[in-house]
Amino acid sequence: MPESDSQDSPLNKLTERTQFIKGVGPARAELLAKLGLHTAADILFFFPRSYEDFTQLNHIRDLGQEQLATVVAEVSDKDESRSNGRHITYVLFRQDNSFLRATWFNQPFMLNKFRIGQKVMLQGKSRLQNNRQCMTHPKVTLLDDDETIENQQTMLPVYRLTEGINQKQMRKLVASTVEQCAHLVTEALPESLRKRTGIVGIAEAIKQIHSPLNQEEVDQARARLVYQELFILQLALAIRRHRVRSRQVATSLELTPKIKSRILGRLPFQLTESQQVAFSEIADDMKNAWPMNRLLHGEVGSGKTAVALCAMLTAVAHGHQAVLMAPTEILARQHLRSIRELLQRSRVRIELWSGSVKTARRKQIAADVESGEINIIVGTQAVVASQLPFQNLGLVVIDEQHKFGVKQRARLKHTGPDPHYLVMTATPIPRTVSMTLFGDLDVSTLERTSGVGQKVNTYLGNASNRDSWMEFVRKKLREGRQAFVVAPLVDGDDEQNLGSAERIFEQLSNGPLEEFRLDILHGRQSIEEKEAAMLDFESGKTQVIVATTVVEVGINVPNATVMTIESAERFGLSQLHQLRGRVSRGSHPGYVCLFASDNNAEENERLKAFSETENGFDLAQRDLEIRGPGNLFSSQQSGFPPLMIADLIRDTDTLQRAFADARMLIHESPNLDGEEFTRLRQLVTGRYGKSLQISDVG
Repeated sequence: MPESDSQDSPLNKLTERTQFIKGVGPARAELLAKLGLHTAADILFFFPRSYEDFTQLNHIRDLGQEQLATVVAEVSDKDESRSNGRHITYVLFRQDNSFLRATWFNQPFMLNKFRIGQKVMLQGKSRLQNNRQCMTHPKVTLLDDDETIENQQTMLPVYRLTEGINQKQMRKLVASTVEQCAHLVTEALPESLRKRTGIVGIAEAIKQIHSPLNQEEVDQARARLVYQELFILQLALAIRRHRVRSRQVATSLELTPKIKSRILGRLPFQLTESQQVAFSEIADDMKNAWPMNRLLHGEVGSGKTAVALCAMLTAVAHGHQAVLMAPTEILARQHLRSIRELLQRSRVRIELWSGSVKTARRKQIAADVESGEINIIVGTQAVVASQLPFQNLGLVVIDEQHKFGVKQRARLKHTGPDPHYLVMTATPIPRTVSMTLFGDLDVSTLERTSGVGQKVNTYLGNASNRDSWMEFVRKKLREGRQAFVVAPLVDGDDEQNLGSAERIFEQLSNGPLEEFRLDILHGRQSIEEKEAAMLDFESGKTQVIVATTVVEVGINVPNATVMTIESAERFGLSQLHQLRGRVSRGSHPGYVCLFASDNNAEENERLKAFSETENGFDLAQRDLEIRGPGNLFSSQQSGFPPLMIADLIRDTDTLQRAFADARMLIHESPNLDGEEFTRLRQLVTGRYGKSLQISDVG
């Protein structure tokens, strides 16, 4: 959030290295560096992860029955016993002449957590038992002996620490830095915006977040800091979006009634209402003189490829070329077969470009692309790596954008104006994530096509029901169906040899599925081996395919209705949902069974959520809630620095407000001109200039 000012700035104290801050020195500065704290500004924006709340302390003598209470007391005695096979830890706490007994079951380590005379804060529900107040499994905070905060009615910040620095030292260091430097932080948000949003100034927010008097001040400070962080991000995305429209020039590819009639007439089916809306939105973008940048978002079975093909044919109808890039060659070849089948009576020329294309063939394709004889290229990232020379590129479609990475929205070699860009994904994305990772794109969402595919029955397996599940798999195979078995690893090269596709293939071939024909598919095979395996499976020659996640997207075998997923806890919920989509594509119901490495899938919260939820968008939101945003913005896919205080689950409303405010501000002042935006420009370019290529803003 903070960025360094120049050394000749009156605010250069903010950029002072930590070793020169009073009470730090070189040795402690090295410890602080492990926490990412290198300057005074870093310390100001090193936010507490929680607080010890002493504003609502209770006295033991005043506690009622079943009362939620917070008590500060000293350890008076401790003991342990066993009863009915359970280990019980007892700790007696004293406050003046009143006592409270805390009890923990099956947590023997708690006994050594306390020492006699130690000061502790307990938070839990009190109950009266044998004329003594008791708490069971209270939350415990160990306090320093010289802390007298129980008489101060205050809130103490709790910071992340590293070995060599304790909480008391960190609090003292931060408090001193805040006192010396908080008032030096330049206000970045214009006064008009602060008034409209009702947020406090930056200096006040910094003071309150580190030294709040009560929860109200914490909430007030956090509201300001969260809004600023999300607003800066959305502002960067809005600037990128505006620049595409104002600085890049594309050819207007209008969908005239005649072109639309010809395109729809080539399809052997009618577009659904949802597909028609999405195609209309794409067509409205492609007729503009600036590049389209749109995300086509829809679950498995929603018909994204058909909509993308309509967009590509729009470009071809105007004499332009189109390219469809997929993350894997298997998926690229599947797209190629599907498009050729749909356009089998068309003069549109379509070719594959990937790393496996032979040298002589590559030269011929490259020459035909450069001359304009090839209308549509379907390929992998090799299209970018080889700098395929398009003559008149009008549209780029990128399938499964997250597989490429946000920073890698390819800029392909071409002559003339910039092409239009359409990004597709079948991975359900919560709205908050979509507004951040794809905040510079316009979004079209496809609903799953009604009547397409069947319900998938999802089960959680364990050691006791594995045999019955395999018997069910055999039954379906004898009925003529086919099956997937999915594992997270290729071979047993990890310590526990879990989830190995090759090991599972051998076990099934020589065990429960020995009467059927099995094959294996994974990323380490040559493209010829992968292609042969998939063709045999699609034709029905192979009844069971044991695979890694190369089958996650794009594999379309309607007769495959059964899937076994081994070591399922190793997959993300979105991955599991994509895999489940492989067995819902035909006229027969699908069946999926998840087995965890410990054979207790029923006890895994994520797997239980997966088995109970069919809607991909609901599942994506649940996944976000269970796992949290994590390092979403520091991931290879995003290229963004991590969020420091904002939470995409908790701060949805703030994100939506920041999204709208940022777009409005860039509409009013595209270049953030004017002195009032100086600091805002510095923050935007300092934090996101490199990742979003907007370092020259203003």
